[in-house]
Amino acid sequence: MKNFSTAALFLAFVSAVIPVSALSQTPANATSGTARCAFLPNAPDQHVVVRGDTLWDISGKFLQRPWCWPQVWDMNREQIRNPHWIYPGQTVYFDRVAGRLRLGKEVGGDNSGMPTVRLSPQVRSTDAASGAITTVSFKSIEQFLTKPLIVEVDELKDAPRIVATQEGHVFLASGDKAYVRGDLKDHATFEAFRPGKPLKDPVSKKIIGYEAMYLGTLKVQRTSKVELEPHTLVVLTAKEEMGVGDRLIPTEPVPFINYVPHVPPQQTDARVVSVYGGVSQAGQNQIVAINRGSKDGIDVGTVLDLRRLGLMVPDRTVGNGRGLIKLPDEQYGELFIFRVFNSISYGLVMQVQDTVQVGDIATSPE
Repeated sequence: MKNFSTAALFLAFVSAVIPVSALSQTPANATSGTARCAFLPNAPDQHVVVRGDTLWDISGKFLQRPWCWPQVWDMNREQIRNPHWIYPGQTVYFDRVAGRLRLGKEVGGDNSGMPTVRLSPQVRSTDAASGAITTVSFKSIEQFLTKPLIVEVDELKDAPRIVATQEGHVFLASGDKAYVRGDLKDHATFEAFRPGKPLKDPVSKKIIGYEAMYLGTLKVQRTSKVELEPHTLVVLTAKEEMGVGDRLIPTEPVPFINYVPHVPPQQTDARVVSVYGGVSQAGQNQIVAINRGSKDGIDVGTVLDLRRLGLMVPDRTVGNGRGLIKLPDEQYGELFIFRVFNSISYGLVMQVQDTVQVGDIATSPE
């Protein structure tokens, strides 16, 4: 699992005054070469960024497909990926002639009547509290970013394990000591997990992983120097009952996620495996898991269309109506992938017109 830095300082990369009229002129609905990045017919001329905005929200005010905003900003991919390039108080301008969205403050004009955009060097922190807006709602996915939540078969097999509890307690509470065997690898804090509900592929019916039950956190108090003597850890928090046999995984810092949304590099046809929380349906801003992961070419930032599998219905216009036809799969929303495992990925449900159900299709946008 990757480690992320949550507080690092960077120097912004641009210090220039860019006349909008000097930029290339292309039709507003042809920036991507396809209709998927067309602007809304009632798109505003500008939008002032406010706290709580996300890039997805802002782009949704201008674009029919909000996820394709990287294609209509007048910036390169690395600039767009930068997590500290847009802040509350800045203004997004819609250049209708060039078919571009531009960021800045109006500091003058030119013969075209369009504003000149000034981008100045600034030092910013990449910590989520710094104020920079994110691609999607960080609050919606924060708890899913560091905890494994999905474990492969036998993934916890060699992880450190609790072998005894303080004074024979059946379950551990905050402040209790836990005696642990296994290689701690010099880590200072751990999270306790227990394999939970098996996740089955809706198509193959095979178990492809388990939802891990998060139990709490522990801190190393003393490491053992003797082979048969366990390490001593102290429970910092106990969210669920924690005891002998539960497994430990090193704690990771919460990353600052601001990835560029993109279509998968190859045609993807996935299915919704589960809705987080043990419920059968999901709505907007809820979390679902799909049966595709890194081995299938899925990575963080992948955007997929959510579709309901078309039903088989009788054709009542032919013969006795016993002939069956399949109705088209209906697209009703979008899914933003933010956490990827080997065979499973977590996605945030975006802009749905219907509820998401286990077995629904998640496919490459058309």
